[in-house]
Amino acid sequence: MSKPEDRGTSATGERVHREYILDVRVVECPTDEGPRYRFEAPHHRGVTFERAETAELYADVYFDVNGFQEEGTGERGVPPEVIQAGRDTLAAYMLTQPFADTNWVASFYGVKPERIDRYVSWVRERAEEVRTGATEMGME
Repeated sequence: MSKPEDRGTSATGERVHREYILDVRVVECPTDEGPRYRFEAPHHRGVTFERAETAELYADVYFDVNGFQEEGTGERGVPPEVIQAGRDTLAAYMLTQPFADTNWVASFYGVKPERIDRYVSWVRERAEEVRTGATEMGME
């Protein structure tokens, strides 16, 4: 289960934006251009996004596939776990990339943007089920 956090800021001005189970979180990082949001998880290099919603979707993809690492996939590569998870997970992952938006992903798949929105909703639902199940099993 994810929860927004209202923790104090660190010496660098960073604060936890959203904290999940298993030491996964999204951290708000101040910059001159405005806040950025860094996804953090054990054994995963931090990835930073311009929008909190994108970082949260990335976290949902992460939970949907039970974790992945981007290290070694190259600048435009996709982690094998994401590819193997199916069309909806890949679409959601693509939406977290700076080159893509809903219309781009819809065009890539040859579908209407509404279908991409459905794909994303399925990924979010599964991610929440994974987090809830893990919490019920005593994982924090």
